[in-house]
Amino acid sequence: MDNRERIRQLISDGQAVLGIELGSTRIKAVLIDDNHNPIASGSHSWQNRYEDGIWTYRLEDVWTGIQDSYRNLCSEVAEKYGVEITNLKAIGISAMMHGYLPFDKNGSLLVPYRTWRNTITEKAASELTNLFNFNIPQRWSIAHLYQAILNGESHVADIDFITTLAGYVHWQLSGEKVLGIGDASGVFPIGSNTNDYDSNMIEQFENLIAPKKYPWKLRHILPGVLMAGEKGGELTPEGAKKLDPTGKLRPGIPIAPPEGDAGTGMVATNSIAVRTGNISAGTSIFAMIVLEKMLSRVYEEVDMVTTPTGKPVAMVHCNNCTSDIDDWARMLCGFAEALGQPCTFHQALEALFYKALEGDADCGGLVSYNYFAGEPITGLEEGRPLFVRLPDAKFTFANFARAQLYGAIATLRLGMDILLEKEHVQIDSMMGHGGFFKAGNVGQKLMAAALNIPISVMETAGEGGPWGMALLAAYMVNRDEGETLEDYLSNKVFAGKPVNCVEPDAKDVEGFNQYIKRYQAGLAVEKAAVVHIR
Repeated sequence: MDNRERIRQLISDGQAVLGIELGSTRIKAVLIDDNHNPIASGSHSWQNRYEDGIWTYRLEDVWTGIQDSYRNLCSEVAEKYGVEITNLKAIGISAMMHGYLPFDKNGSLLVPYRTWRNTITEKAASELTNLFNFNIPQRWSIAHLYQAILNGESHVADIDFITTLAGYVHWQLSGEKVLGIGDASGVFPIGSNTNDYDSNMIEQFENLIAPKKYPWKLRHILPGVLMAGEKGGELTPEGAKKLDPTGKLRPGIPIAPPEGDAGTGMVATNSIAVRTGNISAGTSIFAMIVLEKMLSRVYEEVDMVTTPTGKPVAMVHCNNCTSDIDDWARMLCGFAEALGQPCTFHQALEALFYKALEGDADCGGLVSYNYFAGEPITGLEEGRPLFVRLPDAKFTFANFARAQLYGAIATLRLGMDILLEKEHVQIDSMMGHGGFFKAGNVGQKLMAAALNIPISVMETAGEGGPWGMALLAAYMVNRDEGETLEDYLSNKVFAGKPVNCVEPDAKDVEGFNQYIKRYQAGLAVEKAAVVHIR
């Protein structure tokens, strides 16, 4: 039996596994076979909206996107293998972490979805950080809830359930109000030894809001917490119709605990063991390091979350990464077209990335701030994309391109300095994934220079979060008794997979260090732009 026929039979027998991830600009579905290899995919592009001062996505757009992604996947399956999907071995849902989705007892959304991108909860995050002696970032669900309480928002009294985007989709497909522990760790702090929400902090929060006399208790409105490998429910008949309106997909399929994009990124790069880490670089950028021990103190620039198996993870998260690069690429397309030269967005992007390698190591006196949104790490509630150069700077296209790429990773470097220089965190391997790493070795080379750490990329890293979510779903239904996720990934998924590692170049490291000094000095200009440019 050839491979195409084998996969055709696998799909016909309902033995393929589906992973779906709702990213910030794309919803993607990936189907994998019994060897964990992707065999089909489908995607749908979408964008957040800025409405009434809130970054949001509409729930109808969630389902339009999911259904379109799944429909496109089914079309690819029909075209490549000549078969329809009617059953699956398992399903997993993941999405952007954090944010705020509060529902009433009738299942109605009480306020528009407040995404991770919002920086409107500074007071709440600060007060809770002091109360818990644990860093509560502005993005976290509990910060959004407490800010709504501080604002005196009337909807708070009607809350029956709050969740994340992945938790919402999972609930609609399965009827279960649960989260994987990694996603749950961005809702409320996880206890160090309990694999559940920290009970002391729950009690502290209850005491804090007791004078408000709300009709709910925090523990009762939070999703349940599940570990990787546990069953998160089954696809209901209603859920099957939501995913596949054609009615071909059968209910009863096991669904894995829903996870956040941080957790699926860890899985997709085999970075869930102690002293491993990964960097996800796309619309936003974040680094995740699995720790040997807890940090010595609280840092507002570093989030403490968990792997899908509950291990402590230090997370440096930046709201901005490639959006400014994308916009410059679109502008350059317009310039090329004005000269009568047809140019696609991807051609312009590739030109920016590859030309950056020819630029001076310090960008020749050019500095770029990619701040579309605020950045808590650098103390900005709003952003203004900004490009600055010295009068005698070497203003070449290569230096301009390199400055754009450096600007996309500069804030991450500032956060990572805390872990590497203050906490002396040890990292054995660092994997990169996401759009920033797609242009050959360019993203790896510049990231290695920025952090002075070797950066590796796997061939499979391009599949990203939806593939990682499919792996978690496969682990749930295929694992042996007592088999850990770490062992499952190392022995059954990644064994023998090629890895491309780029070491930091000393000249590039020194050049980035010069760049970051200018970058930090110029943050005062960025902050002034936020105040004065309206």
